[in-house]
Amino acid sequence: MSVAVETGTWQLDAARSTVGVQHKTMWGLVTVKGTFTGLTGEGEVGADGAATGSITLDATSLDTKNAKRDTHLRSADFFDADRNPELTFVVRSAAPASDGAVQVAGQLSVRGISRPQSLTARLAEVSADAVTLTAEFIVDREQFGMDWNQLGMMRGRTTVTASLRFARTTS
Repeated sequence: MSVAVETGTWQLDAARSTVGVQHKTMWGLVTVKGTFTGLTGEGEVGADGAATGSITLDATSLDTKNAKRDTHLRSADFFDADRNPELTFVVRSAAPASDGAVQVAGQLSVRGISRPQSLTARLAEVSADAVTLTAEFIVDREQFGMDWNQLGMMRGRTTVTASLRFARTTS
């Protein structure tokens, strides 16, 4: 099943969108979860259904419900938010697949380091004026210079989950 998304320009509805991360710590015994509260984005869908765009996260907006941990995550050990205040994902291509999924290829930039990132998104809502995409993918934080790992407590990769609602803009 393929669902058509209207051509044109789309703006991220930050109030109805979420981007979260989760990572196992304490030798895999504890899962730390956090949500970015500051996000912006935009996209454009062409006549062939292919899309491009970008999502930007405010590195200082990560909230794990623990102020001390959040301060540490913003430090040079992790996001280095003073020097790199934004995380970005630039969509180079997003094309609908026959199963209703969307194959997305882009560039993820964290701490001033950019790496290719591919993922599969799902269309959760589609109307003439709104589109919601959901996705879950894995990021190797060490590829972005986040290799702090005191006493081997933080191993493995980070899971990113997103629910992104876009509203059609009027020209």
